Amino acid sequence: MKNGFKFGAHQFLWSERWTDDSHRLLEHVRKLGLDGMEISLGDDVSFAPAPVRKRAAELGLELTVGPGNAWPMECDISSDDPAHRERGLAWHRKILDRTAELGAAAYCGAIYGHPGRALRRRLPREEFERVAENLHALAEQGAKLGVRLVIEPMSRFRTHIVNTAAQAVALVRAADHRNLLINLDTYHMITEERDYAAAIRTAGAKLWGLHACENDRGVPGGGLVPWRDVLAALHEMQSDARVMFETYNTSGDFGFARGIFQNLCPDGDAFVRRGLEFLRQEIGRVENSAESR
Repeated sequence: MKNGFKFGAHQFLWSERWTDDSHRLLEHVRKLGLDGMEISLGDDVSFAPAPVRKRAAELGLELTVGPGNAWPMECDISSDDPAHRERGLAWHRKILDRTAELGAAAYCGAIYGHPGRALRRRLPREEFERVAENLHALAEQGAKLGVRLVIEPMSRFRTHIVNTAAQAVALVRAADHRNLLINLDTYHMITEERDYAAAIRTAGAKLWGLHACENDRGVPGGGLVPWRDVLAALHEMQSDARVMFETYNTSGDFGFARGIFQNLCPDGDAFVRRGLEFLRQEIGRVENSAESR
């Protein structure tokens, strides 16, 4: 690709939980033509990090980590309860340490709060300020470990703290740490952003990457997401934009347990192949359009 887009996929396209046997998935996604893999950690996930780190390095795969498995609700750095904020800091510090052991480049997610905790109130100034302070502390630890800390806006149904790119930028500025970046997600953006391209430009130099799926969490293409606008903005902003396919596998009960009630990803391989084919075609059109100007 002229533009050098980097494509990756979340483990959830195939598996609910990473185990000691899951490192075989790294070779599999490399054969699918991907450059990166996101692994989900949590209190219900246990495996030896060394083989994963070694195999990813051998394959030239960039690893990232998200807190998508068991994450206690009381571990929340935004909470009104000081004890919960302390537990939240300790929990994320633990995950950051495990991220570094994996040799992963970044720890990404709704780290500013807790997905599923969406309070129906205007965000109090004191809540915003304590989140910024705690993110600064986590970003500093990440910097010492060589791990980027990356926050992701989510829809109003998941959080009340950061729903848009503009809100994420405001929080990053308040936290005031060079190691703190932003990941956008096309699924959450469909609810919260009126202009995808403007949101990407708003994130600007603080943009780490993009989680990619359709408005229904299905494979990119044929839905409501304005992919050409998305890719044109990424083409403009970054020479090596990261695009990570993310959804939940629906071949068994996993996807349905995560709130997907349509059979949108019965086959992770097919999801990636179809998504890559569609997005590469769209990128080609964007590049040709840019060259003709």
